[in-house]
Amino acid sequence: MTGEAAATTTRGASLLVAEDDEASRVALARSLERFGYRVLEAADGETALRLFQTTEIDLVVLDVAMPRMDGFAVLSRLRQTSEVPVIMLTGRAEEVDRVVGLELGADDYVVKPYSLRELVARVRARLRRRPVEAPPQRTGDGNEPLVYGDVSIDLRAREVAVAGERIDLTAREYELLAFLARHPRRVFSREELLEQVWGTRFQDPATVTEHVRRVRTKVEGRPPQRRLVTTLRGMGYRFDP
Repeated sequence: MTGEAAATTTRGASLLVAEDDEASRVALARSLERFGYRVLEAADGETALRLFQTTEIDLVVLDVAMPRMDGFAVLSRLRQTSEVPVIMLTGRAEEVDRVVGLELGADDYVVKPYSLRELVARVRARLRRRPVEAPPQRTGDGNEPLVYGDVSIDLRAREVAVAGERIDLTAREYELLAFLARHPRRVFSREELLEQVWGTRFQDPATVTEHVRRVRTKVEGRPPQRRLVTTLRGMGYRFDP
């Protein structure tokens, strides 16, 4: 797909840019508008949350350090009701901040000072892959439940159960586990999983590492305990039924 065609597929999407630095916020908003996006702006967390709750938003660019409600608090509230893609912005490069964002459900993390061109490219890549993030349910063959011992993955209901107990997974955690389970014993690199599950390789591979850890905690930590997702150092991850 050419750059022009890619832009056309996402033209008209509604974006929310929440950033307290006015110069940075306006520069990003104007850059996104040049690609035909509708951009709403918020200078603080409370305004961002109010705009999201009253407007149909396709993607959120969310600064961590904002007045009245920081980005982590906003993200936590968003994830109570929505799986909208969220790209976090932060001036702090510490690993703990990235982990917190990923734990709360962020899809990507960009450290300031950032390249405006790169950030816009990440937004466009994320929007182009929206059908991958929420695939339509198919009818007919190929959607039968995947059952591996006490673990059951219902592809139609998008639910996972261990020993009959339903496991509470986020949409991204479910997609990751279901994709691996559809290809048992096959090794996928973090980059391949980014492309297949997140819909882009243009993202921090640590996102995959963190989501695999969360899936393991929720699924493998239930009795009977056993390893389902195996890490192969230097190669990637494999589903072992």
